[in-house]
Amino acid sequence: MSKKPLINYDYESDVLYIAAQKAVEEEFIEIAPGINVELDDKGQVIGIEILNASKCLRPIAEPLYKNMQMA
Repeated sequence: MSKKPLINYDYESDVLYIAAQKAVEEEFIEIAPGINVELDDKGQVIGIEILNASKCLRPIAEPLYKNMQMA
């Protein structure tokens, strides 16, 4: 895996996943409702999963989109 994070969005399940590094998930921690951080066997972050992503990120996405349109 490159050093850039891999971002995947599953439209059907409305889940956004950001992979930080390639590893086997050992556990996950829910840091906020619907936001999970996945950890490897050393406790290092390997990914972030955002459930109901379209609803969760709407307050952020809409202003960003509008700013992009004005640029």
